[in-house]
Amino acid sequence: MDTEERRRGILEAARKDGAVEVNGLAGRFRVAKETIRRDLHALEEHGLVRRTHGGAYPVESAGFETTLAFRTTRNVPQKARVAAASAELLGDAETVFVDEGFTPQLIAEALPRDRPLTVVTASLAVASALAGAAQTSVLLLGGRVRGGTMATVDHWATRMLAGFVIDLAFVGANGISREYGLTTPDPAVGEVKAQAMRSARRRVFAGIHTKFGAVSFCRFADVGDFEAIVTDTGLPSAEAQRYSLLGPQVIRV
Repeated sequence: MDTEERRRGILEAARKDGAVEVNGLAGRFRVAKETIRRDLHALEEHGLVRRTHGGAYPVESAGFETTLAFRTTRNVPQKARVAAASAELLGDAETVFVDEGFTPQLIAEALPRDRPLTVVTASLAVASALAGAAQTSVLLLGGRVRGGTMATVDHWATRMLAGFVIDLAFVGANGISREYGLTTPDPAVGEVKAQAMRSARRRVFAGIHTKFGAVSFCRFADVGDFEAIVTDTGLPSAEAQRYSLLGPQVIRV
């Protein structure tokens, strides 16, 4: 097996399993650990993985995106903390956009049920989570349903969303970086997110630390477009400070 084949194999393993470790890869491909470290470095240079201590995890891109079902199994305690802290930023908002994804779904579940609230969403999971709340009105954006994320996209969704003025948008992303802003793999998803940004008076980004520094295919917002960024303490405080210099309050929980 040559270097290119091995690196393809490493990437396939990372995308299948959600993460890979140097020790396991060295045994699997029968090469030295340093060789695997060089492979991971090269894959990171191409924006395909992010390295961690002792391994790496895949970056979502135009050619790869995790499903909603997979996201519900990864970093759940961190996502739950981020969601709870995000919901506390609701303030006096009466109309709210909740993005697709597992962390936004947890935000929806954390929203108060003792006051009138109108929630606009493209996510079937979010709509389902809120459908039984007596004082919550749910507006589900129409459009083509993406099976992997169980959310609607395309012009039906963006046209409907463009007709609203929303108090607060809770927005997610596949990647956030100081250089490229917020990104997502699919252009159709990017259009829905971009329209949500345009329709909302206030915007909050919610995402765990693994999103930071990752860059995907379609850019839909700048860091400075948000009043707040909510993440977990896996993001170093020094890096959080760098993001705060671009405008938003950065909350680590």
